[in-house]
Amino acid sequence: MFRSAAALSVHLMWPLWGRKAGASLTRCLHQSLTMTKRLQARRLDGIDQNLWVEFGKLTKEYDVVNLGQGFPDFSPPDFATQAFQQATSGNFMLNQYTRAFGYPPLTNVLASFFGKLLGQEMDPLTNVLVTVGAYGALFTAFQALVDEGDEVIIMEPAFDCYEPMTMMAGGCPVFVTLKPSPAPKGKLGASNDWQLDPAELASKFTPRTKILVLNTPNNPLGKVFSRMELELVANLCQQHDVLCISDEVYQWLVYDGHQHVSIASLPGMWDRTLTIGSAGKSFSATGWKVGWVMGPDNIMKHLRTVHQNSIFHCPTQAQAAVAQCFEREQQHFGQPSSYFLQLPQAMELNRDHMIRSLQSVGLKLWISQGSYFLIADISDFKSKMPDLPGAEDEPYDRRFAKWMIKNMVRESWEKAAGPG
Repeated sequence: MFRSAAALSVHLMWPLWGRKAGASLTRCLHQSLTMTKRLQARRLDGIDQNLWVEFGKLTKEYDVVNLGQGFPDFSPPDFATQAFQQATSGNFMLNQYTRAFGYPPLTNVLASFFGKLLGQEMDPLTNVLVTVGAYGALFTAFQALVDEGDEVIIMEPAFDCYEPMTMMAGGCPVFVTLKPSPAPKGKLGASNDWQLDPAELASKFTPRTKILVLNTPNNPLGKVFSRMELELVANLCQQHDVLCISDEVYQWLVYDGHQHVSIASLPGMWDRTLTIGSAGKSFSATGWKVGWVMGPDNIMKHLRTVHQNSIFHCPTQAQAAVAQCFEREQQHFGQPSSYFLQLPQAMELNRDHMIRSLQSVGLKLWISQGSYFLIADISDFKSKMPDLPGAEDEPYDRRFAKWMIKNMVRESWEKAAGPG
């Protein structure tokens, strides 16, 4: 095998040996530099900008804390880090490939654990696919199911990747806006005050509608959709024969006594729903990049086709660690020792501290009922400072965030330096 490879290498290089290598290299470079064909695929048009990349650069340049992205600044639980250490230092075969669609101990425990929650007998081989984070699950789902011209309903405010992933697959995003009810005078509103208008939602369904994207708890609102709202969505999906992609990565981060409900558990919805989850969000280890998608085999088989022809396989050791975490959680679930109970209790205290901090600088907030996020109303600032720097078509909130990063940091530097 190695001799054949070497022979092939010699064969390919032979033409250069018979000429002046420098001249050939110059011609190759010249051809590359003067290429006139379109380089990027048309599916990349309009999606080349990414706000996380943009704001990531700004936060590093101005040395500020990035509160925009959803990851914790604290350690995962001890049992999780120990599981990862064991996976990297124990069975040497965990350094090798495992089953392409998921490490069997992980798909087994995911099928068992979530099967009970969804009321389904789940087959770990056909109903579960392990992906590179929930982001990978979303991308795989859009690529597998969205065809040219298909419409995808997205509820706004929305996680920023749904729109470009729809467009990259050739689909057309269709937006429906959640609208806030006014808060009682002198009190903070709540994220669950943002409601769907049933008539507006129904009007978005057409014969071209293929998918509705649901995100509960919602990023960035922190809204936890009620069972009544989910039943409205479910009825419309069934009435119009539409699939549902349900992004539920924050399902354990729910506060104030609210309950997370998976839409796939509602009557008639398992057969048309993909439920997406994240070990990174579940166990506060986002850098592990282990996610999954669950659903009926007749849908999942198409995701497996994309998976096997793209990344094919996810890192085995991280999957082994997540499997141990879920096996541990399965034993403690519903008890005070459950991490899925402890995490939201701790995060609720952090949320309340952040609410007080942001109120102290004049921001109006909606109290988040779930997720890592809070949303603030900056309309008072806009009325006082309507003409912030930035492109004319750039949304005001993005211009405001950039202005805050640059000017608040400069002001704090000047105060630290003192007079003179």
